Amino acid sequence: MTKYPQLTDPGIIAFLEEGEKLYPENAVDFTMAEQRAFYDKYCAHFAGTRPANVKVEDFSVGAVACRRYTPPESKARLLYLHGGGFVVGGLDSHDSICADLAAQAQVEVTAVQYRLAPEHPFPAAFEDCWAVFEAVRPTIITGDSAGGNLSAAVAIHARDRGVKWLKGQVLIYPGLGGDMSKGSYITQALAPGLSTKDVHYYHDVYGAQDNKLAAPLRETNYAGLPPAFLVACAHDPLHDDAVEFAVRLRAAGVAAELREEPQLVHAFLRARRMSKPAAESFQSIVAAIKGFAA
Repeated sequence: MTKYPQLTDPGIIAFLEEGEKLYPENAVDFTMAEQRAFYDKYCAHFAGTRPANVKVEDFSVGAVACRRYTPPESKARLLYLHGGGFVVGGLDSHDSICADLAAQAQVEVTAVQYRLAPEHPFPAAFEDCWAVFEAVRPTIITGDSAGGNLSAAVAIHARDRGVKWLKGQVLIYPGLGGDMSKGSYITQALAPGLSTKDVHYYHDVYGAQDNKLAAPLRETNYAGLPPAFLVACAHDPLHDDAVEFAVRLRAAGVAAELREEPQLVHAFLRARRMSKPAAESFQSIVAAIKGFAA
């Protein structure tokens, strides 16, 4: 009998079972050093190998470390902002994800090692991402979870600053500062992989949730933002954030495609080699990026 009766995909179940051995459900109750050690081991376990034809080089924008992934043919520049609740992760945590996106979507990907909370609360992470955005001038911005938050915030700030080069945003199970007293924050409070308790913790550590650049759902004007592709997982307290953001974009006349994933959980990108639904969702992300790059 599986401990995940709400899930039927064996790949996702295996992914969760393996992950629990490396990253405990109550990780946020540990010290920050322990959380980061758990996360690094967890990410390395599911990483896989980079595509051989992708050139990888590290560089920096000011004090911000970055990593560039260049496929044999590149049709656009993409900025990738990693997830991790604003407190864990870096260039290595999402290395294979970025390399696969570069190879399969045929785009040059730049990853950002932004400063982490609690040592560096908002707006440090946003400022680092914005600095790299201005230096790289990507036409597409992409991120998962906390990185989806940062991607949406950068897109909003870019619109406000009159930037014209950003053509699309891809937000993968993003946390956008939604109302945690209702919706999926209640129905999926104990979802596998991420709980509402975890989200509260990350929000409190990051801070400034009354600021639209920390909580993009606090924005009141969505007109003029770049077209979006959003992925929402049914088994994720952040599900409704993606849905609500898509609704608001559409109401403002912005094209927004929402992909609902009834069998997927938070962090499923790491299960793309284990799970058919995760692999299919990853391919939809690749297709969306190709569409924005065209």
